Amino acid sequence: MIPTDPEAGLLAPGWADSPAAAATGDTAWLRALLDAEAALTRAQAALGLAPAGAAAAVTEAADAGRFDVVSLARRARGGGNPVIPLVADLTGAVGEEYGPYVHRGATSQDILDTATMLVAARTLDLVLADLARTERALAALAAAHRDTPMPGRTLTQHAVPTTFGLKAAGWRSLVLDARDRVAAVRDGLPVQLGGAAGTLAAFAAYGAADPTALPAAYARELGLAAPLLPWHTLRTPVADLAGCLAFTAGALGKVAVDVLALSRTEIAEVAEGSGGGSSAMPHKANPVRSTLIAAAARRAPQLAATLYGSLAAEDERPAGAWHAEWEPLRDLLRLTGGAARDAAELAEGLRVRPDVMRAHLDLTHGLIVSERLSAELAPLLGRARAKALLTETAKRTYGEGRSLGELLAEEPELKDADLGELTDPARYTGAAAPLTDRALERR
Repeated sequence: MIPTDPEAGLLAPGWADSPAAAATGDTAWLRALLDAEAALTRAQAALGLAPAGAAAAVTEAADAGRFDVVSLARRARGGGNPVIPLVADLTGAVGEEYGPYVHRGATSQDILDTATMLVAARTLDLVLADLARTERALAALAAAHRDTPMPGRTLTQHAVPTTFGLKAAGWRSLVLDARDRVAAVRDGLPVQLGGAAGTLAAFAAYGAADPTALPAAYARELGLAAPLLPWHTLRTPVADLAGCLAFTAGALGKVAVDVLALSRTEIAEVAEGSGGGSSAMPHKANPVRSTLIAAAARRAPQLAATLYGSLAAEDERPAGAWHAEWEPLRDLLRLTGGAARDAAELAEGLRVRPDVMRAHLDLTHGLIVSERLSAELAPLLGRARAKALLTETAKRTYGEGRSLGELLAEEPELKDADLGELTDPARYTGAAAPLTDRALERR
């Protein structure tokens, strides 16, 4: 039998070997489950509900290297989740004296939900670091190209001139929007603790005078938030994760699809710093980073939809809705984490070609400034005459292979007009520069 490694990511180059891959692997999830179990015993010890020796023993035994993740995965089928076999193994590792304090009063969902929040927190910290790299690189591009003119495109066609600085500033704005959403969700990720049906009854049975104090003590042990209520079937934390991750993937996807369009051979206004090769065509330097980010942006909404669908969770503990979250949430964390890694590399290495952008402003023979001419010539010629003249000369530009400026210069009515400035696309970028400056003020 050929050995396999399901964590390698053979078909997932977007997240393979990324920081998020390591933070969401089976070993990372096992570590989080053990951290959740050990923290629960420590929290109970802090409130006098367990001996200090039990807290120390469980914490010492909760070492991921001592547990067989493959065995746990196989035995998880028996109870439908990995916590049940893990509790058995951890209890055995702790020993007879303190084994009864392992998992005391908790239910499997308490531990798995808390571990999920730990994995999410650790992964979001990595995502935030890569988003910070991305926004810094984009800020530098926006500042460097504040006044670099290029064609603005709407519905795939040249519209009016813009600047690459404004485009990069817009990308950065989206990245900052993503950062703010991720940071807010990260700060609010809660522990889960409710016992069998969310009443904390078992903890009272084990001697807690005020079981409602235990979730806050548990949260302090793990650096997570204390929930107002147990949220076994109140899945706001997971839905919030789905939303911020899907938004982040989409925001980075906007950057990626713009780079893909602008790096086409026939456009070539930008290029990735180091493109990927082709198995059949040696001349190609494919925009691989952008491609992988775009792929993540296309997958993320469907994964988020599954998580939103799990909001409809029946009773005090659901059958299926909770279980349906685990894989799509991990996939979403991985995809977004990989996309953030690739976005940082893309932004830091992006090559911009101002000369090509400037040349493309002339592709329409000056028609790219027809909006400006309509406004500027109306007071000189009257609105109807200005429109008729521009319509006529626009048709002639392509037929005669001459620029709009040349044709207008032959019109006696315009002999005193400063057509050089009026027809220069680089002088019709509107408020692009101050808008870029304004965007860069955001921190």
